[in-house]
Formats: sequence, structure tokens, C-alpha cells
Amino acid sequence: MADRGANAHSLPDDWPADPDPILALNRIGSFDWDLDSGLMAMDGQALAVFDMRPDEYDDNPETLSVRIPEDEGRRLDETVSEALKAGVENYGAYFRMRLRDGTLRWTHTQGYIRRDEEGRPLRIVGLIRDATQELNDTTARSRRIDRRRREAGIVQSTTDALAGARTLADVIEVLEDPSTLERLGASDIALGLLEGGRVRLRATGPALGFIREAEHFRLDEAYPMAETIRTVTPRFIESRAEFERRYPAVNGHLRRSGISSAAYLPLVAQGRPIGALAVLYREDTRFGERARTLLIGLGSTIAQSVQRALFYEQEKDLAQGLQQAMLPRSVPAVPGARIAVRYRSARAGRDVGGDWYDVIPLPGGHTGLVIGDVQGHDTHAAAVMGQLRIVLRAYAAEGHPPATVMARASGFLRDLDTDRFVTCLYADADLTTGVLQIVRAGHLDPMVRAADGTCTRVPVPGGMPLGLSAEFGRLQYPVATVELDPGNTLILCTDGLVERPGDDLDDGFRTLARLVREGPADLDELADVLCADVDRRDGLDDVAILLMRRRTGSAPAAGGRLRQHVAPEDPEALSGARHLIRAAVRSWGSGERADEIELAADEMIVNALMHTEGSAVVTLRVLTGTERRLRVEVEDTSSALPRRREAGEDGVSGRGLFLVDRLADGWGVEARGTGKCVWCEFVVPPGPG
Repeated sequence: MADRGANAHSLPDDWPADPDPILALNRIGSFDWDLDSGLMAMDGQALAVFDMRPDEYDDNPETLSVRIPEDEGRRLDETVSEALKAGVENYGAYFRMRLRDGTLRWTHTQGYIRRDEEGRPLRIVGLIRDATQELNDTTARSRRIDRRRREAGIVQSTTDALAGARTLADVIEVLEDPSTLERLGASDIALGLLEGGRVRLRATGPALGFIREAEHFRLDEAYPMAETIRTVTPRFIESRAEFERRYPAVNGHLRRSGISSAAYLPLVAQGRPIGALAVLYREDTRFGERARTLLIGLGSTIAQSVQRALFYEQEKDLAQGLQQAMLPRSVPAVPGARIAVRYRSARAGRDVGGDWYDVIPLPGGHTGLVIGDVQGHDTHAAAVMGQLRIVLRAYAAEGHPPATVMARASGFLRDLDTDRFVTCLYADADLTTGVLQIVRAGHLDPMVRAADGTCTRVPVPGGMPLGLSAEFGRLQYPVATVELDPGNTLILCTDGLVERPGDDLDDGFRTLARLVREGPADLDELADVLCADVDRRDGLDDVAILLMRRRTGSAPAAGGRLRQHVAPEDPEALSGARHLIRAAVRSWGSGERADEIELAADEMIVNALMHTEGSAVVTLRVLTGTERRLRVEVEDTSSALPRRREAGEDGVSGRGLFLVDRLADGWGVEARGTGKCVWCEFVVPPGPG
């Protein structure tokens, strides 16, 4: 150091005799600060960093304050004080100093604290250097890094925004969003896609609003977008003059839009062009190498999103077309009732599933009602739905009882070798009596809206979903009997109408009951209200709805007919048949003879089940003529004629035909091709007018 001799008392014993040549070469100065005396020795290079001559410095650190701004000095003192108190061995700090000419210089100091055996700080020796160039280089490097991050962020943020785009409309919404244009520094954007050998503009920003969105133009026309698609090469046009020189056909558009420059990017997916993207600017723009690379990368990202959206829409159209083909084109007219059906597809996933409804004319004037839901949302679910609907319709039309229809449908689904299961509800409705026999396979319970507007959930015992019940050998489905009074409405639906995010199933049913209760009386308007609720919720599942309202005055005075199958060894089937007979007899107007008819019919059914090996089919019908008669027929598969027997005092059997003979106005036996029919008739008063 130049002034070392004058301050030798302040230097540590291990301080080198001569300055380190490496420090000198790097213009790094050194200092030695005696904390007891408060004096700080500085070598010549350190003084040069402070822009001071040796004769201007008196070893007093306060002398340096003329070079250090007050706020910088305060911050530097705090750094040193904290290091001394914390017991650390060194510290470092950047600070600014003011040179003779008033300019500021960034400086860096590194201090090493020497302590005694008790840890008390004695002195600080350290280095000081000019850090201006270092920070300038760091700042420039940071700016370059920030610029590259911003450029990468343009692609990344646009990619993130497009990640949630499913349809082409979603992609266009992202591209036309003001934030997208702001990130690109552009004023407008245009998207053209190839359709049938021509280019169709699918998106045009505000400046191009005068161009019809559906405008088509040929690939061989002298437009920059057409040329970009035709050659699969990007086009960068940096000024209005270049536009006018290269593409005079667009001069009119340029004058009206105010566009001066543009980048036209080919959209290529799976090795073939699908369209082009135009990024438009109102000022002349210089497209450097980095800008071009950035825009080309952005075009590649957008191309993949557009292709994905096009595939999605194609699959959606295919699946929806398949599903619509599988659903009934029309609902048959049902005597004694009004029907309303609705279907809404999901707003997510593949936008199509296996929900369906059906209305089936059945033998004996009955009507079959079906609501079902195939697991999944894809074309496979729609295909399974279509096959199952046809099979279930065929089983029902053959006249099988509801439990048999459901069991056979489950077996069919198992044999179909699919991994999908199906929930389903099937109701056999006799609208002359209002009696519904309902079988439920893992599906939602039905609901009934009364004529006064009240709405209740109707608990129905159920079995396993179709497919699973056959797989696990659980094909016995319980049958529930429900009476639907005139003016009441049966509500069948799939779970998309009831399930709501954050609510359990009971909450969903309560909400649905409120909607039905507060909804309009008209059946079609009520169906529309339920669908509007699904649309507002942006439902994530398909929804099928089937509403049936029994007309008032639908019970005829004459000509009524009821036919019911009763399986052997099935107490629930026998109980359901009794319930059905009771409702029919009373609704048809049998006067005081209702109990007699019910008892006779019950005895005939039990006889058929006990004395034959098969099932029984009971038929009730009203005969008109000179007098009104109600006829009960019970068919079985045995050709053996029934015998009237005398029962003992304690006998529990043998009274069947005896009771029929005493109660009925007439009875007999008829041979049928596959067995026999036992019948009886009762004269009943005229029915209700």
C-alpha cells in the first residue's frame, strides 16, 4: 500500500507485506479497520475506487461520507452492525458512491471480522471494488433472461389458455381474447380453416368485422392466407407498402381495417395443412429472427388445439347422431294419459352418454315406461344403450311381467360382453285402473306430483343394475305396485337431473320436488322448466326425463280390461296381483260386490298356483250387453280339470271352488291350447257415467 508505513500500527500481523498482484490487476482495493481506535487504513487502489487522492484521506472513515449518499451510508452501517452483533465472520454489501463529477458508481465491499478469544470484534479487514460493470452485465443478462421468459411466456400462457378449449368455439374465444392480443402485441387476429378445398374464415377480430365470418375463398386466390396454406410456409409482411406490392388484392381490406403489417402462420397437424392464422398489427413491424421463431412456435401450438377441437366435434357429432338414432323418434299416444319426454346431453366429457327413455305399447292395453342410464359418456355407451333399448322393448312387448323383462335384459347385457352396467326402471302401467307395477334395477326412485301440485318421492324396492345382477346371479327383482290417481303425474328421470355438486341425493330429490311443485301445470312446460334447470347448472351428466300424467276421467264405465301374470312361489307377485285386482274392481264401479269379486279371483289364482306346476295369468274385463258383468279368468298350463271338494271342519283347503260357486253368478272351465281357463262372472251395477 502507498500509505502503509503511516498506518502500520493498524494492520494485522498476517497482512501481506506487498499488495496481492491479482487484486491490483483486478482493480480491487483493500482496507484494515481498527475497531478500538476507529481508524481505517486503505491502500491506493481502495482510494481510487472512492475517487480520492491519498492526501485527501486521513484514515478516518467519516471522511468517506462525502462520497457515500446518506441513505446508502445508513444501509451500509446497518449491514456492518448486524454482522458484528450476529457473531459472523464476514459480510458483503453493494452500495452506490458519488464520484467527483457527481455520477453514481456501484461498489461492492467484502469484510472479514477478526475477534479475540472471547469473541469480541477487534478489527475488520476487507476488499472493495468497482461493481458498475458487473451490475451492468448482470442487468443486461437479466433483461435478456426476462425477455426470453416473456417470449416463452407468450407461448406458455396461450398454451395454458388453449388447454381447456374443447370445441372450435373455445379455441376462437381464446384467440380473440384481448389478453391474447396484448401478449402478442397485436391489434387483430384471423383464423382460416380448410373446408372442402376452400378456406373459410372462422374468426375475425374487431378490425376485420366488416368481413363476413362465413366468407369462403379459393386456395388459388392471391391472398396471403391462401398462399400460406398452399405453400405451407409462413409469410411475414412488415409494412403497408410491402402489403400493397405483394398482395394488391387485399388493398381494400387494408384501407378499411388500418392494418399495416402481419404474420401469416400455416397450421399443420399430422403432416398436413388444416388452415392458417393471421396475426395483424396496425403499425409497421420488424420481424426479427427471434420474433419469427416465436410466432411459428405459437402457430404450431394453435394448430394442435384446432386439430384437437375438430376431432372432438367430429366425435361429438358422430356420438350424438348415434344416440339420437337410438332414442325413440316419437312417443306413441297413450289412451288415458299424456306423455312428455326430454333429453339433454352433458356439457363435458364426450358430450354424449347412454341415457334413454321409452314408451312401449303392451298387450292388454297396458303401457310400458322405461328410463335408463348406461355407465360412461362415449359412443360405446350410446351403442350399448341402443341395443339394450331394442331388447328390453322386445321382451316387454311379448307380454312378460316386469320382473321377467328386467331379468332377461340383465342376462342380455352380460352376454353382450361389455364392461358397462346399466341402471334402469321399468313400469307396466294399466291406465284404466291407474295401477303401475314398477321394477327398479339400481336406478333412482320415481316421483309423483299430485293434482294439487304436491310432489313426493315414491320409495320402490330395487335390485342390482342390469349386467351386474346377471353376473352375480341376483336376477330376482321385486315388483312394487303404485296407484296413480287421475290428474297425478309420474316423474321418471336419470341422475343428471337430481345430482348436484356439493349436495347428497336426498338434497337433490328435495330440490327437484320443489321445482316440480312450483313448476307450471302444463306437462310440456314443466318438462321445459326441468331442462332449463339442467342448462343453468351446466350439467356434467346426461339427463333423460319421462313425465306421464293420468287424465282425469280416464277410468271407463265399461270395456275395462286387465291382464296380469303371476309367477309360482313368488309371494310378491301374488300380492301385486291382489293389489291390481282390488284397484281395478273398485275403479270400474262394482258396487257392493267388490269384496266378493276380489275373494273369488284370489281363490282362483291360489288354486292355479297350488295345483299346477306353472304360473297363472289372471284377466279381468267388463262385459256389456243387457246387463253389465265383470268376468274373471285364470289361465294355467295344466289340462287337468278342477274338482270341487268338501273341506273338513279344520281343513285349510278345498273351499276355493265352493266359494266361487256361492259368490259368482256363473262360473266354468274352458280348455285352452296350452292348458285351461277357469272363469267366473258377476253382475255389477252400471259404471260411472
